[in-house]
Amino acid sequence: MQSAGTGVSGGAETVRHVVAGRCLAGNAHGRGPKTQTGSAGVPSGGKRARAGIETVQGGGTVRDRYPVAKRPHSGRRGTLIGVPSTARPATLGSPVIELPPLPYAQDALAPHISERTMAFHYGKHHAGYVANLNKLLADGAGSDGTGETTLEALITGSGQGAVYNNAAQIWNHTFYWRSMSPDGGGDPSGELAAAIASSFGSVDALRAELTAAATGNFGSGWTWLVRRAAGDAEGAGNGGAGAGGGELAVVNTDDADNPLPSGDTPLLTIDVWEHAYYLDYQNARPAYIATFLEHLVNWDFAAANYAG
Repeated sequence: MQSAGTGVSGGAETVRHVVAGRCLAGNAHGRGPKTQTGSAGVPSGGKRARAGIETVQGGGTVRDRYPVAKRPHSGRRGTLIGVPSTARPATLGSPVIELPPLPYAQDALAPHISERTMAFHYGKHHAGYVANLNKLLADGAGSDGTGETTLEALITGSGQGAVYNNAAQIWNHTFYWRSMSPDGGGDPSGELAAAIASSFGSVDALRAELTAAATGNFGSGWTWLVRRAAGDAEGAGNGGAGAGGGELAVVNTDDADNPLPSGDTPLLTIDVWEHAYYLDYQNARPAYIATFLEHLVNWDFAAANYAG
């Protein structure tokens, strides 16, 4: 198995992800100033990510450490698979969800994914979803009246619409970055490899199914390797291959959709929106998918999510 590019250390991997519940001084319209980021996507004047969550409250920092892989409906507020993200305002004001830093340098995936693609994809698209969601939250959308906002709650409880789309795209992209590693590729091992063999027959068969699903995912969307929710006897919903509860399956989703509302556990994802690959591969989506599976896929991240 490849060496981990996302901070995997045995079973104690924690995601390097920052969401700050920082209550900024409001302007004349009652909104805080925009969060500015540097070239690497790190908030200006802020700290680079530490393992876990940094929740900034009233000038102080409270850090909560969450494992990478928790079931989406575990009952723990703010705990997401691979993407723990809770913004808790300490005083009056809107929560500020910050653009989480990449788990590697913007040029680390080159030549497979160029620094130019990462600059646009992460610095413009991902950052844009964060800015959009913050504006929506500042305007009162998505509030549950508890003073606490999580991406998971917004994804599973807000219904379709602007809040859902932007929250899901923030979650999806953060998960996507961690589905890749500069040291990626190769084959999985251990319990994940055994589960793949049980569900698909072999790792090569899984690669073929991921390739077919991602290539055939019409328009914009995502292709996921998931672990089916317990008691899921149907198995084939949402474009996925048939599987029972606890089995692995390949699932396609459209636009911003992800498996969280269904209760399935995402293990890894491939972004098939054109902005993920067009600067490097133009319209050759199959070449991008082949490169992802041969050189970039982070089996350590998938294994940690499976073990969770």
